[in-house]
Amino acid sequence: MPDAPADSTAPPADGTPSVDAVPAAAGTQPVGAAPAGDAAPPVDSTAALHADATAVLTRWEPTSPAAAEARDRTLALLAAGPVAVTRAHRPGHVTASVLIVDATGERLLFCLHGKFRQWVQLGGHCEPTDRTLAGAALREATEESGITGLRIDPVPIDVDIHPVPCQGGSFHHDVRFAVVAPPGAVERVSDESEALGWFPPDRLPTPRLGGVDQLLEPGLAALRRGLLRPAP
Repeated sequence: MPDAPADSTAPPADGTPSVDAVPAAAGTQPVGAAPAGDAAPPVDSTAALHADATAVLTRWEPTSPAAAEARDRTLALLAAGPVAVTRAHRPGHVTASVLIVDATGERLLFCLHGKFRQWVQLGGHCEPTDRTLAGAALREATEESGITGLRIDPVPIDVDIHPVPCQGGSFHHDVRFAVVAPPGAVERVSDESEALGWFPPDRLPTPRLGGVDQLLEPGLAALRRGLLRPAP
């Protein structure tokens, strides 16, 4: 899942999870794989992802002025080369996250951050096996939700930059995508979150991390336009 901003503090544990929230159970088998660590992978393992990120963001039409500024800053970051898509790049690194909508289009899936106890969209760091940003986002969504058969629109809906504690202080250049869950999808809590919950767009849970709200308009607009295509 996306890391909380570096200056975040844990709020009181009095959020408003929906009745559909699924808490983590003791002994539950984690869905997501363990993080690969902070060491930078070989350059040749990230070259394809770096090329894809550069191409995707270069041709992308930003969905807001803030997203346009974040896109331009992220392209400038990517000028550093493939290292910019790895968590070892202290000035900042590209990450991928998703807004998951159920098959009816009426509920959104969020996770309760295990450390900061705030609700956030699913997503996180790119890994050496990822060759595209959309592929990284889909992998994270699948690992953290436990839902198979997710469909992703490979066109981003937003870009957001926020400070994180990685490497003693860094920035996530987070590229966000819209994802639809299959009918009858059943979520499973991973080892990175305390709960998963489905919420109507007009009744989002609190407390939630900054940047969540700006996903809604472009994400739901993408779904209304019927832009979803087969996953990469």
